[in-house]
Amino acid sequence: MSQEHYLAAQKLGRKEMQARAALSQPDTLPALDIILEDVEIRGEVPLGLIDIPTDLIVGTKTRGRMNSFAPNFMPIMDEDTEFAMKWMNLCASHLWEGIRDPIIAYEYLNHYYVLEGNKRVSVLKYYDAPSVPAYVTRIIPAWKDTPEIRIYYEFLDFYNETNINYLEFTHEGSFRRLCRLTGHRRNERWSMDDRIDFRSCYNRFAEAFRDLGGDRLSCTAGDALLSYMYVFGYESMKEESPADLRKNLKRVWEEIEISQSDEEPEQKTDLKLDPTPDAKKNLLFQILTGSAKTVKIAFIHAKSTETSSWTYAHELGRMYLNDAFHGRIETTAYENNATAEDAAKAIEQAVSDGNTILFTTSPIFLSASIKAAVDHPEVKILNCSLNTAHKYIRTYYARIFEAKLLNGVLAGIMTDTDKIGYIADYPIASMAANINAFAIGVKMVNPRARVLLEWSTLKENQGIDLTEKLYNMGATYISHLDMIVPQHANRRFGLYRVNGERPVNLAMPVLDWGRFYERIIQNILHRTWNTDGKAEGNKAVSYFWGMSSGVVDVEWSPSIPSETRNLLETLKRSIMRYDFKPFSGVLHSQEGVIQSDPDSHMSLPEIIGMDWLADNVDGFIPTAKDLMPEIETQSVVRQEGIR
Repeated sequence: MSQEHYLAAQKLGRKEMQARAALSQPDTLPALDIILEDVEIRGEVPLGLIDIPTDLIVGTKTRGRMNSFAPNFMPIMDEDTEFAMKWMNLCASHLWEGIRDPIIAYEYLNHYYVLEGNKRVSVLKYYDAPSVPAYVTRIIPAWKDTPEIRIYYEFLDFYNETNINYLEFTHEGSFRRLCRLTGHRRNERWSMDDRIDFRSCYNRFAEAFRDLGGDRLSCTAGDALLSYMYVFGYESMKEESPADLRKNLKRVWEEIEISQSDEEPEQKTDLKLDPTPDAKKNLLFQILTGSAKTVKIAFIHAKSTETSSWTYAHELGRMYLNDAFHGRIETTAYENNATAEDAAKAIEQAVSDGNTILFTTSPIFLSASIKAAVDHPEVKILNCSLNTAHKYIRTYYARIFEAKLLNGVLAGIMTDTDKIGYIADYPIASMAANINAFAIGVKMVNPRARVLLEWSTLKENQGIDLTEKLYNMGATYISHLDMIVPQHANRRFGLYRVNGERPVNLAMPVLDWGRFYERIIQNILHRTWNTDGKAEGNKAVSYFWGMSSGVVDVEWSPSIPSETRNLLETLKRSIMRYDFKPFSGVLHSQEGVIQSDPDSHMSLPEIIGMDWLADNVDGFIPTAKDLMPEIETQSVVRQEGIR
């Protein structure tokens, strides 16, 4: 019987070698000694006797065993060799009493290489044993600023907190994200119960993942687990049966394929830069007349119009919709949903109330939106956020940085001190683009001027009048909020001049959510909604409209000199035609050159993901720990934070 198993294992090994050769890949077992020849080592750490996952045993320590096994650790030597006889004896021993003797192995970059016990590993892999006891020495490479090393150093921190060694991730930040999803703070030690609960969840998930074909995907089981937990939650997952887990995993399979693929962001997401061209005018008339059923649309807000300029702007958009589609749609606002849990309840209530289109207007609602979309595939859900790729919902945002550039040009022309203030709120995706576009606009006309950056959500700025602070620093022109709060109306919005008395407004970026929502609803009613999604296959769809779509504009003060106004309008028309791109040519950050080619321009995914500030900005990008502890502030930054 052992001979039959050896021949079967040998067949698997030789098949693996043939497949590797056909793809021009190495067809021998990796040897750690060869891998480390040109690697700078920081040190070695003995880990003692631990269980190591067989899936992560990928090679041998020395050159001597390279040619005895295929890359999948299956034997390839002839059956009449001494090697084959020893393998068969180990196989028989495993079947009768189990292999208990520990192997000796080295761990490098979260993978294991066997020094003693290669044949034991081969037998155990043949029988799909999940782990093997081993005396392990960890080899730690010197720090290098590469994705591979950064991920490994994240793993080292995670291992020190959890002693978990069976997880493999391919994206930076995944270990920290896992801690957040499981309810653990950074640097918090996991209890034994924590480890047992998580191991149980992981084992059930990994088995379902493999059964559904996860081995054929480019992502690991760990990568897929994060996507799954993001949608369904860790606490719910702990209570799921294997059958329920498998069922839910099938439901989010496309989400896993998109979010965890190795493609670049622009390959994962179809960014719609402009609305789909209008259908024939009479089509909308036909759809909206006669016995057409009233479409119910819900807006889920984090705050109320009385307390939030952001909510107020979206509410203006909702009211515009009611006028644009008078009598043919019915809209409802669900306000004051401070957390993702609140949003989940509001979404369920909105669906229960018969709404078939949902706009969730805050990035903190993203996970609740995805979960609801999985549970209610008949409902169209759109989340106002950026820097995401999700198949089951669509996201939308505006290229407000185009208007910010024009405001920066105006500020650079008008400043009388060469110091210009900029007050930002949340350090999230697109905020760096807004700041940098403003700074580039300033530099285009005034290379001497500096942009003084302050954040309204910083702990150290709590209770401080930032306009007064910037004025005392020498800034007489300041860029602030793009919209006012009705109950707290003042003149400190857009770009304004300060002279120690009442601010004088010069320009205000306009984000017309009403027109934005109108065009999206038209897409749905014109039946072009499905075309948007199908045209790009398995990609996520995100609407990222700007001045060319009429949803972004700038309101100018009559006090601006006409010559300056003509210059700004000429530049605006150039942006609308895509003749001028704000982030084109040579670009400098505080740390150095970002883009050196004068004929190139940054892609939209690069703009969205900016994590740097222009060299004429005095300030920094804060992290969540630097900000006020309010729930929404922390949630927004953790969801879409720049860093």
